[in-house]
Amino acid sequence: MTGRGGPDPYDDDAYGDSSGGAGDGRDGPGRGSGADLPSHPAGPPRIPPPRSAAEDGGRWPGALDGGIPAPRPPTADESRTDGIRADEAPAERAPEPGPEPDAAPMPPGPPPTPPAPPLAAPTPSAAHPLSHDLLRSLLGAWALTACSQDETSAVEAHLNHCPSCAEEALRLRDAVGLLHTEHSLDLDPMLRSRVLAGCLGRRPARIPMPGWAGAYDAEAARLDALLRDMGEAEWRAPVRLKWFDGRRLTGRDTTVAGVIGHLMVVDGIVAASLGLPDPMGSDAPGTPLARTEAYWHLEPGAAYGAGPPGAVRELWREQGHALVRTVSFAGRGVAELDVPYGDFALPIRDAFLDRALECWVHAGDIAEAIDYPYEPPASAHLKAMIDLCARLLPGTLAERRRAGLAAPPRRLVEAGTPGRTLHLQVEGTGGGDWYIPLDSPAAMPEPEEAVATIALDQEAFYLLASGHVPPQEAAAGLSGDTEAIRDVLFATAALSRL
Repeated sequence: MTGRGGPDPYDDDAYGDSSGGAGDGRDGPGRGSGADLPSHPAGPPRIPPPRSAAEDGGRWPGALDGGIPAPRPPTADESRTDGIRADEAPAERAPEPGPEPDAAPMPPGPPPTPPAPPLAAPTPSAAHPLSHDLLRSLLGAWALTACSQDETSAVEAHLNHCPSCAEEALRLRDAVGLLHTEHSLDLDPMLRSRVLAGCLGRRPARIPMPGWAGAYDAEAARLDALLRDMGEAEWRAPVRLKWFDGRRLTGRDTTVAGVIGHLMVVDGIVAASLGLPDPMGSDAPGTPLARTEAYWHLEPGAAYGAGPPGAVRELWREQGHALVRTVSFAGRGVAELDVPYGDFALPIRDAFLDRALECWVHAGDIAEAIDYPYEPPASAHLKAMIDLCARLLPGTLAERRRAGLAAPPRRLVEAGTPGRTLHLQVEGTGGGDWYIPLDSPAAMPEPEEAVATIALDQEAFYLLASGHVPPQEAAAGLSGDTEAIRDVLFATAALSRL
């Protein structure tokens, strides 16, 4: 069959009988078998079907020059394509004649498969820009600077034209800034108080904790947070406890575990006053020093002396929680209950402030031993502790006079009447002004009767009252009667004890 303008591209002369490209289209042998095939029957010649991927690397019989397969002739009932019938194709589009009929047959077997090209990640381009949804999904990686250079360029170009994505990108960038904060990772010491205040503001506690117990609760919690992540080596770290014995600075060496044991057994005095179990037993010594010495000399394996060094933390912690729970349920009358300390006694409300001050002082000793920073208490709690010390000064000064360690009174007055006064001024967020009677504990202190002034900041007062500095080195500003100033400074240092 021939068309108009050239030879028929499907003529047997273009392919020959021995090319391996002829055969029965339904059940004849496959192409490339290498066997002698019969000539075509009458009618249009058969065209090989589309090649598989494995055939792309070689040339099969019946292919045009350059490895391009011969086109399939349309059947009579197929529709016209582009308005041109197959038998009306122009002569210039007809393929060149194939190999001669006597060409050698193709060797058996399929041609080798070429290696597949490596897969590459699609990159944005002007011809194929990334979609809006894909660019929006890349905003998180862009904010973290985790995009490739092409993706970054595409995202930033998109942000110039999309307000919603630009707003989302700014919000993500601000969030990323929070991930790189330079603030300390330590918890704010006031965090617990703020959380409790917020909770109680929304729904008051059914059994509220007394206000005077808040300082002990907060300082015990801060110390417990300091101890939480300590290893065994830190629990055995040496700690130097210091205090003023009335005449000079003194101290004892122990460990972090020994300090917590000391706090536990002295807290036991308060526990026994509330009817709670005493960790030292019913026949324990009455003074804090004697109880501490007895605890430190417990034989291995005895009560409260066995186990790893960190085990004492749980005992001290549970005892502190029991103290706070008990006074919370006890009601208002418990505030005036006396707590005996051997040579003196304190109302339980002042005993809780005393234990809060001890927690702060010894937490500072532990932090110094393990080289860890420790902040002062909250302003309200610190002021309450300084107020306790100021209220204890007249009685301590009188005891020192009886022991011959202070000058005798200059002017005795009746109880409740004004007498000589010293102005104590403590600077700082927890500071204030206090007036101390000098000649009699029962005298009424009056600013007009002040004969001397002592001014110091709250840190210096803490070091003085805890027995960590000599009295002569504590005050920053002094004026007035030097004898009265000396007596009050030494009396303040004498407030410290083991």
